[in-house]
Amino acid sequence: MLCLVRSRVIVFLLIVAFVVGLTTGSSTSSAQSVSTQAQSLGLERAHAHNDYEHTRPLFDALDHGFKSVEADIWLVDGELIIAHDPEDVPQAVQEGRTLESLYLEPLRQTVEQNGGSVYPGDPDYFTLLIDIKSDAVPTYRALHEELEGYEQMLTKFGPRGVRDGAITAIVSGNRPRELMEQQRVRYAAYDGRLSDLGVATDQTFVPLISDNWTRHFTWRGDGPMPPEEREKLRSIVATAHSHGQRVRFWETPEVSPQREAVWQELLAARVDYINTDHLSALEAFLLENDPNPTVPYVSWNR
Repeated sequence: MLCLVRSRVIVFLLIVAFVVGLTTGSSTSSAQSVSTQAQSLGLERAHAHNDYEHTRPLFDALDHGFKSVEADIWLVDGELIIAHDPEDVPQAVQEGRTLESLYLEPLRQTVEQNGGSVYPGDPDYFTLLIDIKSDAVPTYRALHEELEGYEQMLTKFGPRGVRDGAITAIVSGNRPRELMEQQRVRYAAYDGRLSDLGVATDQTFVPLISDNWTRHFTWRGDGPMPPEEREKLRSIVATAHSHGQRVRFWETPEVSPQREAVWQELLAARVDYINTDHLSALEAFLLENDPNPTVPYVSWNR
């Protein structure tokens, strides 16, 4: 009798182990599938703030699946130099850190190698956010001329509408709005602010609304987000999306666990880009929490 009981227990344990194995295997397979897809198509919500400060500008972001990178430019003797502050410019000049060498040429090579997109088979564009630090008009004129040399990979804005490219350049920082509005053909769009929300509704000119988190929200990730601020955030996103525009905030917390708390609210509100200097942390967060990490909320609406 004792042997029979032991046999039944063993059989029961084997069945339980088998079922658990199936469940665990399924979960692992699902997680691996999401991770593989993200590596293939990129993480739509991932924006690399001041990307050039990483060890390998652009390529560190690509290795973590980011779909948007930010580069600050200064016009120096006809060259578009990559640097954050004025005191950084001389060394950047000496090292040859230009927009072309760190971003445009590597992106061109990447697009060629991957069959016409930054990530192989990715149907949505990659964002190159270019923050003008020097005088707006001369810097933008030099930028326009340089981007024209890479027009085959860039989204083009012309009298016949938008021609999709693997990469959409968007001008931030010192933006010469009047000059850009007067151009018949552009190779870059304009980064709007919350003051443009619902006003500058032409998606082909202002596809992105960006602003400083600390100027509009008091919550920094400690405790629950105040309900009125959560409602404000969701209203901002809903208004932008109704006009086909994407949303990004900078100056969000970068220290854990506050950053993850804010990221959760940004994700729940369907904010299009989560801004960070911590590439691996955001990659892990999105793979774990974003139900559709490779699918954009907003694309060109023509």
